[in-house]
Amino acid sequence: MAGAYATFTHITDYMGFEGLLTEEERMIRETARKFVNAEVLPIIEKHAQEQTFPKQLIRKMGELGFYGPSLPEEYGCMGVSNVAYGLLMYELERGDSGLRSFASVQGSLVMWPIYAYGSEEQKKHWLPKLAAGEKVGCFGLTEPDFGSNPGGMLTKAVKEPGGKWRINGTKMWITNGTVADVAVVWAQTEDGIRGFLVEKGTPGFSAPEMKGKWSLRASTTSELVLEDVIVDEKTSLLPHVKGLKGPLGCLTQARYGIAWGALGAADACYQCALDYAKTRIQFDKPIASYQLQQEKLAWMVTELTKGQLLVHQLGRLKDAKTYTPAQVSMAKMNNVNVSLEICRKARTILGANGILDEYPVMRHMANLESVYTYEGTHDMHTLIIGQEVTGIPAYR
Repeated sequence: MAGAYATFTHITDYMGFEGLLTEEERMIRETARKFVNAEVLPIIEKHAQEQTFPKQLIRKMGELGFYGPSLPEEYGCMGVSNVAYGLLMYELERGDSGLRSFASVQGSLVMWPIYAYGSEEQKKHWLPKLAAGEKVGCFGLTEPDFGSNPGGMLTKAVKEPGGKWRINGTKMWITNGTVADVAVVWAQTEDGIRGFLVEKGTPGFSAPEMKGKWSLRASTTSELVLEDVIVDEKTSLLPHVKGLKGPLGCLTQARYGIAWGALGAADACYQCALDYAKTRIQFDKPIASYQLQQEKLAWMVTELTKGQLLVHQLGRLKDAKTYTPAQVSMAKMNNVNVSLEICRKARTILGANGILDEYPVMRHMANLESVYTYEGTHDMHTLIIGQEVTGIPAYR
């Protein structure tokens, strides 16, 4: 059932955050909020319980411009600011991390590398279809034995006669994999790591769905299996990047969206807990009147507000092209960490009711356990910042 406390109409704004936004940015955020309230919240608990993704929303999100919105209009995108993109991720994850993950992968991990590294023919062929939601993409980097160390990947691509490539390998934890029409697959070659576009239906390519998750249950998570997959160099190989900087550049884009998105889940849980605390009566008065509950709520809104201001500044730096990947790491590391703790505190305020699907809290909390780990674990982002401030890499 839809959560009774899940359809709040306003973003939490303790420090005049919305006053920092342009009119276009506020309009995009409001459009996304209305979409989530009307289309997502009434159905998302059922999808999470049944471990299914709401595929009927894919085209609707495309029609609203939710995929790759900061990419140029000439490719069917909106060309809006990075702050607008972040606000969109915020509102989508207020609905569910699985929904934001879908849009993040589509925009940051599939459309962005095609735009940044692809040929003009590849861009014209794929970007308008992906932007409209007519086609779905996935990103194949992580492997069963290589997560934080993607440079150790075992997937290999070997050049064949006639302008062909043969790819062999396995990828793991791939969002959208089973439903994707095209996969951006990263593989070792004699020239270093290269990216390839592998289409669904290519002989030797399969994407079995992974089941049994207690987190991101309303998201499609898959393996990618490539067994002697033959692709054409002209249509498949991303020509404008070599080496690990290719996939890492994509991850920076996705991490930026996550830093915004996690706050949306936190906002949903904070507002739910605040409303519950003001209406739940114990010992003849609302539990919000007790000091211990007020301490939790004060901490929650403070950390949520700090997170909002952090990503807003990061977004402005990104629009000015003066940001660094380590700054993105800081935002992802901090905001996911505090968002997860906000969800946990919200669960304690709701008591036993906090585990029911009548409320969104337990679902968001379980989802953020995955978000804490993917696109760079909390610990790895800590070390990235450590290297940035000391000049000394501690992870190798």
